[in-house]
Amino acid sequence: MAANKLDTQDQAGAPAVTGERAEWLEALDKQRNFLRFTARDLTDEQAGMRTTASELCVGGLVKHVTEVERGWVDFILNGPSHKVDYMAMTEADWARRAEGFRMLPGETLAGVLAVYAEQARRTDDVVAALPDLDVTWPLPEAPWSEPGGRWSARRVLMHIVAETAQHCGHADIIRESLDGARTMG
Repeated sequence: MAANKLDTQDQAGAPAVTGERAEWLEALDKQRNFLRFTARDLTDEQAGMRTTASELCVGGLVKHVTEVERGWVDFILNGPSHKVDYMAMTEADWARRAEGFRMLPGETLAGVLAVYAEQARRTDDVVAALPDLDVTWPLPEAPWSEPGGRWSARRVLMHIVAETAQHCGHADIIRESLDGARTMG
C-alpha cells in the first residue's frame, strides 16, 4: 500500500506533520496550488491587469494572500502586538495597504510567486513546530474583528484557508476574463 501523504516524510528526511496539523496544511496547500495554477502562463502585464470592476488582479491577489499568511502567522507567534492597528490608520495608510492588491512597477509575477512560496514554507514550518493549536490571543482591533474576540492557532489556520480559497475564486474570475482560462471546470 502506498504511504498516505499525511504520513510521509518531507524531502529533507524530517518526520512529516501528521494528524490535524497535516490536514490543515493539506487544505491550505490545496488552495495555494489553485491560486498558483490560476496564475500559470500569465505575463507580468496580464498578472497586473484588472478585468472586473474591482481593483483586483491575479498578481495582486497573490501579494495579498502572502501578506495575509505573514500577518496571521506573526499573530500565532506573537499575538496582536505585531498586527497593524487598523483603527488608527490614516487615508495614506489605507492607500499603501491597497497597493498590496496590485502589481506595482518593477514587480514580476515570478517575484510575487517566489515570495508566496517562501511564506508558505514559513507557515508550514511554524504550524509543524507549534506546541499547541489551542493557545489563543486577543484579536487586534479592526473594523472586521468582533470586540473582545480571541482566536486560537487553529482558528487562524481556518481563516487563512478561507481567505486563500476566497481569493482563489476572485483570481479565477479575473483569469477567465483575461483569456478564457479557468482553474476548475
